[in-house]
Amino acid sequence: MDAHFKTFESRLAANAREIEAVLDTLLSQRVLDDEIIRPERLRSAMHYAVLNGGKRLRPFLVVETSTMLGGNRDAALRIGAALECVHCYSLVHDDLPAMDDDDLRRGKPTVHIAYDEATAILVGDSLLTYAFDIIVSTEALDEASKLALILALARASGIGGMAGGQALDLAAEKQAPDEQGIITLQAMKTGALIRFACEAGAIVAGASAADRATLRRFGERIGLAFQLADDMLDLTADSATMGKATGKDAGRGKGTLVGLHGMAWAEATLEAHVREAEALLQPYGDRAAVLADTARFIAERKS
Repeated sequence: MDAHFKTFESRLAANAREIEAVLDTLLSQRVLDDEIIRPERLRSAMHYAVLNGGKRLRPFLVVETSTMLGGNRDAALRIGAALECVHCYSLVHDDLPAMDDDDLRRGKPTVHIAYDEATAILVGDSLLTYAFDIIVSTEALDEASKLALILALARASGIGGMAGGQALDLAAEKQAPDEQGIITLQAMKTGALIRFACEAGAIVAGASAADRATLRRFGERIGLAFQLADDMLDLTADSATMGKATGKDAGRGKGTLVGLHGMAWAEATLEAHVREAEALLQPYGDRAAVLADTARFIAERKS
């Protein structure tokens, strides 16, 4: 990777450290009322689930979109942390025996292996609800922005977004969907939180409805790119590099666009998604350089 992308990766890593510092604080201290009881084993498992590595790409998108539009950085970091709580909850539940049945996540034992299955379920429940607590308690945001973020995150994470996409993904193990079905489930399961990340940054910055719509479309493009790259890596990368089991989609008979059309088609389509994402950023000029680099990074990542 050239020097330009090494600089980008350094920025991504620096943002990850900032997000993790916010998450560590939020998951380590009593943030509401000293009289509220917080079972220590559950709190410990939440901390383990969230602070176990990862690129923190979704909160990075929140922060960088907000930065491009002149938003408050501390507020963006907190909203990024809230989003990461939702993302990590989804990973904890996806790894459960009743779902994808994985023992490894980011190179470490999954929560139900490190703790137990019941605790893992409660970790997911607690992280999902805590995300909305974080949004509401972000003092730098006005009430209208908080409401907009709550609504957008609820829709992105619920039946019409990530959770609904996971349901479709599980159903795909029994009956392979057609091409449009694959696109729909991936746009929901993976794409919904990425779309939210980009729109959330615009909301934090108090951007116009037009900017919110543009950044949401940008999120849609890079969400498609992310999933396509992920499906390609599932076939070409090893589990040590990915930090999780690979080749499982093919083993379970799940349909993917890569499996349907082949690697050459996937590479060309991935490039098309990135170019469409870059085109959406043109009105923002040099201010959008980091987001443009993010789109390219998503397509070219190795893990």
